[in-house]
Amino acid sequence: MTARSCRFCGAPLRITFCDLGLSPLSNAFVRSEDLARGEMFHPLHAFVCDACFLVQLEEFESPSRIFSDYVYFSSYSDSWLAHCRAYATEISASLALDTNHRVVEVASNDGYLLRFFAEQGIPVLGIEPAANVAEVARAAGIETISRFFGRELAHELVTSGCRADLLIGNNVLAHVPDINDFVAGLQIALAPEGTLTMEFPHLLRLVEEVQFDTIYHEHFSYLSLLAVERIFAAHRLAITDVRQLPTHGGSLRIYATHEARGIAPSSAVHAVRALERDAGLDRIDTYTHFAARVEACKRNLLRFLIDAREAGKSVVGYGAPAKGNTLLNYAGIRSDLLAYTVDRSPHKQGLFLPGTRIPVLAPERIAETRPDYVLILPWNLRDEIMSQLAFIREWGGRFVTPIPDVRIWP
Repeated sequence: MTARSCRFCGAPLRITFCDLGLSPLSNAFVRSEDLARGEMFHPLHAFVCDACFLVQLEEFESPSRIFSDYVYFSSYSDSWLAHCRAYATEISASLALDTNHRVVEVASNDGYLLRFFAEQGIPVLGIEPAANVAEVARAAGIETISRFFGRELAHELVTSGCRADLLIGNNVLAHVPDINDFVAGLQIALAPEGTLTMEFPHLLRLVEEVQFDTIYHEHFSYLSLLAVERIFAAHRLAITDVRQLPTHGGSLRIYATHEARGIAPSSAVHAVRALERDAGLDRIDTYTHFAARVEACKRNLLRFLIDAREAGKSVVGYGAPAKGNTLLNYAGIRSDLLAYTVDRSPHKQGLFLPGTRIPVLAPERIAETRPDYVLILPWNLRDEIMSQLAFIREWGGRFVTPIPDVRIWP
């Protein structure tokens, strides 16, 4: 067997964090004409580096295959758009951004965030490797480069006279297999007095709330502040502030700048460091105890679905997120236990979930079939979804969330 090594520090990877067996790419949806064909499954086995505490997956598929034609469009979540608008308003004011500045976003998706800066007259540039998604951004008037970001593209931007006064990366740091090349590129592209902000799901929340379904092949790394500070410091970037956010089940937004500026970290940075150490994120036994909690979560979900089925109750899903595909494949759930799922995105409707082959329909299907239970797969959007589907209570329908444990909502 080929020796595994940490993608950041190069130390041998020997310790399992969570082994979820074999799973297809979580966004490799199946078309009806391909239902008679097989799918490729890869190990979904997360390791933790005992040198730098970076939790990570091996790279089985290249980013070009995963992200070149993507089905995830950020603009279909109302709560996410509200979060992004609030961020754009706040940081534009705090940095006094105007027409003389440039905002660059890496992994800019369909322009969902940059449009809020463009509306203020601030020059923007998006970098989005998924060509189909980038085209949607361009159609909305957001200048977008369809390339993967790293040292090479960063040097090209600087040579062309483009450096970022505000450099943004939301939910992208986990998606890059060569994390050193990516962070080195950030350092190059950031203007000398510029500010960098990045948001990513917080490993602390993943561990404490058993959010194992956020582990999938598109997420190569699972990040704590302790690990990210080490990675940034290796590339002469300093984290100066941090915010704890409710998004994606609990995220961090870090604020960073060039190390040479000598800005001291805020009290919030010290506080989050202390939280992580108190939770044991700097001790290897914290990671080795996680797998047993994941197995218990799977058993509880299967027990609920089987009991509902035997009682003659119908269960359908809401959403077709990557996390849902990890959950369903790991638990071995098929359409006999979950008849179908629905999704607001027309890019997913009419397709079938990878691995499980559960059909993805339009949300209107729920009112037509009147199920007893709706299993919310994007549980991080629970409040938004329960509000949208409040009408299921008219026939006694109830909501179910699977993480951190099965919970039935009135």
